[in-house]
Amino acid sequence: MDKFKLSNQALGAIMMALQNSLLTQTDIVPVLKAFELFVGPDGELVVSNPPSVRAKLSDDDEDDKPIFVSEWYAKICISLWKMR
Repeated sequence: MDKFKLSNQALGAIMMALQNSLLTQTDIVPVLKAFELFVGPDGELVVSNPPSVRAKLSDDDEDDKPIFVSEWYAKICISLWKMR
């Protein structure tokens, strides 16, 4: 049986899911069960569909559009993995 470690990205996805679960007082289990995992270039597990977190780039500008941090990060990780 192969052994795998979680990547920093996968740990971040778990932490985002936990934070959202605590803030919204919802069950974390369905989110964790829905994670799609693959082995990244370093041999560690990566989540290809981490939960989305909205974030503003700055608090000063009202026109600042929120971005989905986890989607952006996941796309970069997947692109890097495919390039190997």
